[in-house]
Amino acid sequence: MLKVYGFSRVNKMARGKTRDLRVLWALEEMGLPYEVVGMDHPRHDLDTPAYRALNPFGQIPVIDDDGVVVTESGAILLYLARKSGKLMPRDLAGEAQVLRWCVAALNSIEVPLLTAWFVDLNGGKGTKGSDALHQWGDMRLKQLDGWLAGREFVATDEFTVADILMTHVLGAGTDESVVKDHPNVLAFQRRCIARPAWKKTFDAYCDRVEAA
Repeated sequence: MLKVYGFSRVNKMARGKTRDLRVLWALEEMGLPYEVVGMDHPRHDLDTPAYRALNPFGQIPVIDDDGVVVTESGAILLYLARKSGKLMPRDLAGEAQVLRWCVAALNSIEVPLLTAWFVDLNGGKGTKGSDALHQWGDMRLKQLDGWLAGREFVATDEFTVADILMTHVLGAGTDESVVKDHPNVLAFQRRCIARPAWKKTFDAYCDRVEAA
């Protein structure tokens, strides 16, 4: 059975926001069977030689699909879409749009938002660097908001793995402060997290994952 290496215990600040949720959500949407291999971050499970053999960066998530090991949440979702034939168009043009927006989620959107958060967390709030990062992120959100005007989903007319990545990058509804000033982005996020598979995934995660 496909194994998902995900958190069993993680720092309180990160609980409910970790990237294994992207993979677990996709698996629920696709209806693929899997088992979770729980990793205790504060106890340094990710630093063991056995885990570093799977992912040299010591990060979550990782999947092991009968010996096929894939890391990086975007790569995992694209692999699962190909494996299942779900959440990805069959035609080349449609697939190209999903690939395009998966990369956009992880680069054009996540990079400025995550970097600004990290800088502020480490004492940089109010600095010129922080202000520049926030301006960069706000510019990208405004551009995304314009793209989503009149669109239900980000890449195609149907829900795809690109929507999972984009929704999670934007906070997956756990914190709307990032998107609250961008009505189309906010509406998009709310549509996606209203899906039963997300609720099932998030509830199971909250039941399973302890806060350190």
